[in-house]
Amino acid sequence: MSTKRDIEKGIEEAAGWNPMRTLSGFGVRSNHLYIAGLAAIGFSVVTWLFSRGKNDSRSQSDRWGLFVGEWAPTLFAVGVGLKLEEDKK
Repeated sequence: MSTKRDIEKGIEEAAGWNPMRTLSGFGVRSNHLYIAGLAAIGFSVVTWLFSRGKNDSRSQSDRWGLFVGEWAPTLFAVGVGLKLEEDKK
């Protein structure tokens, strides 16, 4: 009789490469990505403020802030994926 873990392992092997497992194998943990996400939010504000100080137009400084600000949700999402991988172990 197969256990739930055996079934999950079979599904993962059939699916092939798991990027979250690969990142976890490199030593990257969910907390690292959460901290990076928070840092990206702060960095977004800092880049926006510094680009406002230059002679750039307002739209250019807004674009810089938004560009860096887009990193945060991605980092948080990868952090959640890693957390799920950590919970499996």
